[in-house]
Amino acid sequence: MRVRSMMTENLEIDGVIYTLNIHYEQRNNGKATIKKGSINIRIPLGMNREEQFQQLMKMKAWVKKKLQENKERFKPAPQKEYRDGDLLRIGNDEFRLDIRFKDKQSSFGRVDGNDIELVISSNLPPDRQKEHVSTLLSRVIAGKRLPGLKRKIEELNSRHFSQKINGIYFKHNKSNWGSCSSKGNINISTRLLFAPDDVLEYVCIHELAHLIEPNHSDTFWNLVQTAMPEYKEKEGWLKENGGNCQF
Repeated sequence: MRVRSMMTENLEIDGVIYTLNIHYEQRNNGKATIKKGSINIRIPLGMNREEQFQQLMKMKAWVKKKLQENKERFKPAPQKEYRDGDLLRIGNDEFRLDIRFKDKQSSFGRVDGNDIELVISSNLPPDRQKEHVSTLLSRVIAGKRLPGLKRKIEELNSRHFSQKINGIYFKHNKSNWGSCSSKGNINISTRLLFAPDDVLEYVCIHELAHLIEPNHSDTFWNLVQTAMPEYKEKEGWLKENGGNCQF
C-alpha cells in the first residue's frame, strides 16, 4: 500500500499508553487493525474532510473498545533495557555495547567493527534515555546493514520486477514492516534486523510488488507468490514472532 501521509498519536486506555498510527491512503474503504505493538487506522484520501473525521472517530471508538476487552493480549511490550557491557546479537553478528551518560543536550552513537559506542544525554528522564538508546542502536546497526539491504532489493527487483526504485532505506518504526511510497522509495523497518533472512526477503518482495500494484489486490498477491511461492510461511513467522523483533 502506498502511504500518502501518516500521523501518530498516543492513546491512553486505563493508564496504558498505546501508539496509534493514522494513515491517509489511496484506498476504497477505511480499515482499523490492532496487533501487539502496532495499531493502525487507514482512511481513504478520496473522502472529504467531514467524512474522514467521522470515519476516524468511529474507528477510534472501535479500537478503544477492543483494547479494553483484550488488555493483556494487546498490551505493549516493555521497552528493552540495555546496559554498558551488554552483548547484542543481530543475526550472525554480536555487538558489545559501550553506553555512557554525559551532561550533553543530545545523544549520539557510532559503530566500530563489533563495538557500539552510545553517549546518552544525562539530562533526559529515564524513559527518554531508554528511547534514545534503542533508537541509536537501531540507527547505527541499520547504517552498517544498509549496503546489504540495497544489494538484496536490487537483485530481487532485477530478477522479478524490473521497476525503477528511487531510494532504499531502513526506518526505525513500529507501525509496519515496510512501505513503498508514491515516489518509488522502499522503506524497511529496522525491526526486521532481528528476523531470519528469508523473512526480510519476503518483506522486500512485498514492497517491490507495490511498485507495480499499489493495492493488496489479487494481482498484487499473484506478483508476490510468483516471486516467493512460500510467502505465507513468512507472514506466519511475522505474526508469531514479530512482537519479539524490537530494539
